[in-house]
Amino acid sequence: MSALSSPGFPEREIRARAQRGTAEVFPDPGSYGGELHGPGVAAEADALDRARIVPPVFMPERLEKLIELAREPEFGDVGLAVRTGGFNASLPLYLSAFGSTRAGSGDLAVQASRQAGRLGIPMVIGENMVPVHGYRRGGDVARSALLARIDAYLEAAPEGVGGIVVQQSTEDADSEVWNLLYSDPATRPLLESGRLAFELKTGQGAKPGLGGMTVVAGAEAAQLADRFTVTEAFGADDERRLRCATPGTFTDEILRQQLRFMRNNFPRARTWVKFHPGRDIGHAARTAWAAGADAVTVDGAEGGTGWAPRVFLDQVGLPLAECLRRIGRPEGCLLASGRMWEGGRALRALALGAGAVGLGRAALIAVDEDPDHGLVRLAESIALELRLLVSALGKYTVGALAPEDLWWPDGGHGDARSPQSADPAAAGATS
Repeated sequence: MSALSSPGFPEREIRARAQRGTAEVFPDPGSYGGELHGPGVAAEADALDRARIVPPVFMPERLEKLIELAREPEFGDVGLAVRTGGFNASLPLYLSAFGSTRAGSGDLAVQASRQAGRLGIPMVIGENMVPVHGYRRGGDVARSALLARIDAYLEAAPEGVGGIVVQQSTEDADSEVWNLLYSDPATRPLLESGRLAFELKTGQGAKPGLGGMTVVAGAEAAQLADRFTVTEAFGADDERRLRCATPGTFTDEILRQQLRFMRNNFPRARTWVKFHPGRDIGHAARTAWAAGADAVTVDGAEGGTGWAPRVFLDQVGLPLAECLRRIGRPEGCLLASGRMWEGGRALRALALGAGAVGLGRAALIAVDEDPDHGLVRLAESIALELRLLVSALGKYTVGALAPEDLWWPDGGHGDARSPQSADPAAAGATS
């Protein structure tokens, strides 16, 4: 029986993709010839999902591809390999951070790591893994959750693609997580191949402005009390406790100094930074790129795999579409996460400037459905949809996507622009 559930998320559809892969991109083939297909009843959608993908009639880039190939181009000619965050990736996808939550640091996370490695996509390992689970390698004790995930990824990853990104928060800094990894002989192949990055986490979509939270009980609560705030949020009679991490304090100057520290102290590792969906996200992203960040991740308010107060899940933070509008035309590599699970939403984020999109909840659900192949099949279904969509737009690389490929029926994703104003860069220039 499946262990995970995700209310409000398209869990059934994701589990079907984890089982049947690319077959789920199409209607039931058994209905062919006996059922007339048209648009279904639209489910409630956020601003990003409301945008229509709009192919042009005239396609000069398709003509260029025709001349190059000496035949009519097909969707199989679309290239999905990208260079993102300093890594080569086989698809414009990455495995989002799970952190130290129970679902994100157990067997499911290890299995997700192995499948991400097989896919050749980057994997982000979330905060607080070492303060909670320790840092041990082999011998007479079990490997820590962090190292188990790294080992599983490396066992499956092909040469030359993918990479591992390790977050660090305030409590991680006290445990010197980055120093441990950077000096560990076992991670030397990652450094030598340019496939290790460190990500400075300033926040997350599930709870902007707060640090990580998990539910702990008994001896674990007592063990963590000297490093985290542990409260009786569920009542004094309940043995379960709420473990709270601090979010860290940032100004633009503190961010610049932190990124400078990372680049100086860990010169062989890529430098990433993750932002929550704050109202000044455009300024924050530009500050990070100017300070030399190899990638900026924006986690929309729709994102999150961890434990969070309901009021934050429902009422706090900008939607991903508005984050992308405020950032405008990226000045560096931009990564986006938040409710990603199928090709249409992924394409919209890519058209608005993202270089890759992250799979978080969808990845865990897919692996929960099939521990050996679920994430691979989910990614393959997204890849097929992307090839079909990009080809329909008369383009043949992910990098060719642009805001012109989208139309906003409500005049724009969260602003007052007219539908004809398709480029969010102009609208976001003064944000």
